[in-house]
Amino acid sequence: MKIFVVQESNWIARGPHQSHHLLERLVQRGHETRVIDFDILWRKKEERKIILTRTVRTAQPKAVPGADITVIRPSIIQAPVLEYVSLLYTHRKEIIRQLDEFKPDVVLGFGILNARMAIALCHQRGIPFVYYCIDELHRLVPQRPFRRLACAVERSNYASADLVLSINEGLRDYTIGMGAPRTKTQVIRAGVDLAWFSAADREKKRQELGLGDGDLVLFFMGWLYDFSGLKEVIDGLIKRRDLPNLKLLVVGNGDLWDYIQEIKAIDGMDERVITVGWQPYETIPDFIAAGDICLLPAQKNEIMQNIVPIKMYEYMAAGKPVIATSLSGLKKEFGAGNGVVYIDSPGEAVTMAIELANNGTCEGYGRQSRLFVEPNDWETITDCFEKSLELIIRAT
Repeated sequence: MKIFVVQESNWIARGPHQSHHLLERLVQRGHETRVIDFDILWRKKEERKIILTRTVRTAQPKAVPGADITVIRPSIIQAPVLEYVSLLYTHRKEIIRQLDEFKPDVVLGFGILNARMAIALCHQRGIPFVYYCIDELHRLVPQRPFRRLACAVERSNYASADLVLSINEGLRDYTIGMGAPRTKTQVIRAGVDLAWFSAADREKKRQELGLGDGDLVLFFMGWLYDFSGLKEVIDGLIKRRDLPNLKLLVVGNGDLWDYIQEIKAIDGMDERVITVGWQPYETIPDFIAAGDICLLPAQKNEIMQNIVPIKMYEYMAAGKPVIATSLSGLKKEFGAGNGVVYIDSPGEAVTMAIELANNGTCEGYGRQSRLFVEPNDWETITDCFEKSLELIIRAT
């Protein structure tokens, strides 16, 4: 099976996301994959050219060793607004080129604009198009004036796709509300590698990080969005100077990185807030194991309402209790009694963590977490994804 992917995010720098896990496993199984991506991070580069020329790279695997994927990045004009104008031309040209040369059996879309173009071109050629929803995409458009237009295009994409996959029930409901025919929708959840997390070395990693046996370590990983809730968590740590053994371990980078480094310069906080930046994916189980309570303390905003980040499953596969904001997507996915403790706002995370530690319920919540995700083995999830693609190919 030849799979062609169109997206408007940086395949190489971001993730691993659901797409990396699934497609790398399909490559491991002998399927061939090519990806068109877009460098959404160009604005953050201190030095950049106005015109970014087309590149073709073999991306290093993020989840499955040896599963190399060809990534094509069409040329764009790296300037506000002009980035979209140039994308409309260069991505369409590249999609046509790949449909003619690569001759995919199915096209998988994660973006908005290039997905719209790919759907039209696929319908002309009789190639099935599968839309995979892992975010409410139009809400992520950085320029607020463009979001209404992006919403209209996204709505059209859901209505026109041959199959619409979602990572959770909340997003499936969202796609149906956006125009996807219910009969063409399906949920394929995130997966976990249970054996991988079971082999984590907690004690070794805690020693490397300078953590003692008496430390209560809150853990967060991923992109440090402004709305991630980490500011409120750190404020909670500062207020509890009477608990010097209460610490926060952060694995990742992003918008709040500089802010966190400034906070660490405050007397005594450098030892209580530990930041290690991005880490190789194969080392993540050890870092999660080093923590005692995992966090998803996101602010309640439109972006996060229906999202279930893949790290939730990874936290739970590691057998950790999770403190998370009571977002509708999370509650619909995990419900009650499955290892997730809900809070109303990010500012409650530290108080709740102290309560769990004091009443001795962390271990019990951790067992519940692990039991809940045990059916979500990555191989089983990949089997489901592979079958869905094969069925839509035969049906088209």
